[in-house]
Amino acid sequence: MAESDRNEPINEQVVANMYTAMRSELNQIYSKITELEMDVSEHSLVINAIQPLDPSRRCYRMIGGVLVERTIKEVLPAVQRNKEGIEEVIVRLNEAAERKKKEIADFEAKYKIRIRKSDSEVKDDTNKKEGSSQGVLVGPAGSSE
Repeated sequence: MAESDRNEPINEQVVANMYTAMRSELNQIYSKITELEMDVSEHSLVINAIQPLDPSRRCYRMIGGVLVERTIKEVLPAVQRNKEGIEEVIVRLNEAAERKKKEIADFEAKYKIRIRKSDSEVKDDTNKKEGSSQGVLVGPAGSSE
């Protein structure tokens, strides 16, 4: 790959494959960010639920697939640390996504890649029209008896 980066790619198909791979990586980063944001919101719900309770009260926490009995005083700081750690990972992933977007933009500029949104929108519109005109097929009225 390093040698092909110095030289021009062999053909358009190689450029298209590289571009597709880069877009796929960006989509994977965004899906991971979404997943982690959901984890942060779940951690927040747990923190808000147990924070006002008595610190000596028993609670259960899942650790590596094992349910462990602890007190709220022990669990609350651990859940807060986990939430903060996940938020840090989200920040790093957002930075990686920005770098990848810049890399894709540079790649698009270098190889003059343009996305044909108008063609795909036209195809989407025709598919929507076809889909909306479709109905339920019903046999003759007399055959249902």
